[in-house]
Amino acid sequence: MTTAAKRNRESLPVGDLGIIALQSSKELGSKVNDYIVEWRSERDHRHKALPQLEGYARDNYLIRTENPRFGSGEGKGIIYDSIRGEDLYILIDVCNYSLTYKMRGKTNHMSPDDHFLDLERMISAIGGKARRINIIMPYLYESRQTGRNGRESLDCAQALKDLVQMGVENIITFDAHEPRIQNAIPLSGFENFRPIYQFIKGLYRACPTFDVSPDRLLIVSPDEGGASRAIYMANVLGVDMGMFYKRRDYTTTVNGQHPIVAHEFLGADVAGKDVVIIDDMISSGEGVIEIAKQLKKRKAERIFICATFGLFTDGLEKFDKAYKKGLFNAILTTNLTYQKPGLLEREWYQSCDLSKFIALIIDTLNHDGSLSELLNPVDRINKFLAKKGVVRATDAETSV
Repeated sequence: MTTAAKRNRESLPVGDLGIIALQSSKELGSKVNDYIVEWRSERDHRHKALPQLEGYARDNYLIRTENPRFGSGEGKGIIYDSIRGEDLYILIDVCNYSLTYKMRGKTNHMSPDDHFLDLERMISAIGGKARRINIIMPYLYESRQTGRNGRESLDCAQALKDLVQMGVENIITFDAHEPRIQNAIPLSGFENFRPIYQFIKGLYRACPTFDVSPDRLLIVSPDEGGASRAIYMANVLGVDMGMFYKRRDYTTTVNGQHPIVAHEFLGADVAGKDVVIIDDMISSGEGVIEIAKQLKKRKAERIFICATFGLFTDGLEKFDKAYKKGLFNAILTTNLTYQKPGLLEREWYQSCDLSKFIALIIDTLNHDGSLSELLNPVDRINKFLAKKGVVRATDAETSV
């Protein structure tokens, strides 16, 4: 039994658990709910006779809600079940573009702005009746706009402040593009998780012959901003890392960004080695495909691409072509954002399911437990590698 599981069996919860899975996260929320239902139905809680645990083990923790729209495009949030005194966890996927609504007879796809407003509407519908409000937003809203270059807005910081002002106590996110954005709300809970453990498991699923030997594997960051992510994974696995940095043309702007002139590489020789490219997201995919080309020119062997969020904003065809050319062997992303069916059917794609991990986060926070064990997955990674026959000389010294 893990430390978290033992603690959750012995400690009292903050309040009755309630999960609000907004329409954007219905599928993920259902999986999370199933895990918690199973765990609590089997858990022999130390204080099960106390009245505080009367509703502890239930067959459903999901709260029925809705975000309907008027013909003008305006919306509202509705909660159909009682949430008084509950410890609420709201799941939202601001990148789920598959959802639509009618406005003046026309169909509109929901944007991140639409999703965020629906979240605020739901918090407003709660009306202060919940004991605590926690937001689980895997892709942090406006997380690509966390800094200011010239006269620009600071959207992510403002959004975090808005949530805190509405009464949110904890914000849970994954692989934030700029983790220091939490400085905008220094007195509130902000947890940023990285799915390194799930990626390592996924790599072995995608390639059973995956080898973590130092003379065989190299971890690469596609840019300087994600170097800490690659350093962490390389330290955990005990292998070397490398980094590309982007030379940009700062005299022009295309689609809100300065175009990349060239990718320069810093690191050990990649010739004859397998390479894991790790990043927080795949957007259009042009950058990561260019990185794969550069690595192939340097005689890299197999190339695996890991990204927490697979947005694929320009479609999948360019990845199909790159795969046929042998530029990469597999792409791994999580189910934290919407995955269209066409992606799941691709031969080159491997999905990493985070629903069980989110369920563990919720179950632990509901007991007001420490998340340290979940934030640092080194022990779990080492146990997994040991099952794969990987013998470690020493434990890697890592920190999140």
